Amino acid sequence: MKKCCHYWLVAILLLLPLSGFVNESDLYSVRLNAANIDPDKVFLLIDKSDYRLYVYEDVTLRKIYKVVFGNRDQTDKQVEGDRRTPEGTFHILSKRVDKSWSRFMLLDYPNEDSWQKFHQRQSEGMVSAEASIGGAIGIHGVEYNSGIRDNYVEGRINWTLGCISMKNADVNELYDVLKVGTPVVIRR
Repeated sequence: MKKCCHYWLVAILLLLPLSGFVNESDLYSVRLNAANIDPDKVFLLIDKSDYRLYVYEDVTLRKIYKVVFGNRDQTDKQVEGDRRTPEGTFHILSKRVDKSWSRFMLLDYPNEDSWQKFHQRQSEGMVSAEASIGGAIGIHGVEYNSGIRDNYVEGRINWTLGCISMKNADVNELYDVLKVGTPVVIRR
């Protein structure tokens, strides 16, 4: 899909409600298989208000995952340490197997749009001139070694520093179908 067309698709999907188009209960249990999905057509939509990550292949909703974030404040990330999850359009910058979180997919936060919002907030006095924007935001599993289990995701218990956390089996499945460069839209 051409890049310009892909962004139009993302823009349209941001305006659409997510319910009512498919039997959502089926989309929680279906297994994604890297052999049956075109990674060049995949993008993610993360909706903070409903604690869900939606996997689209082109215009087809293929899978829904439950996720949690940094804290209950669903507003956009403003500064390092606020434990908020950033909003906007990002891309998977890198992927790695991780000893703490099973899999980690780093987002390109902060990107140009993030910096623009950050500097605007600084100029309006919402963020101090000494504040840092933060970074190292990604999608990862739960942290079993710290006692954080899948029940955190099921119970919508936010625990990260601003990342998106999934059950380990879910993040492992997603990791196998995503490529570096996959677009990720995060909204509230």
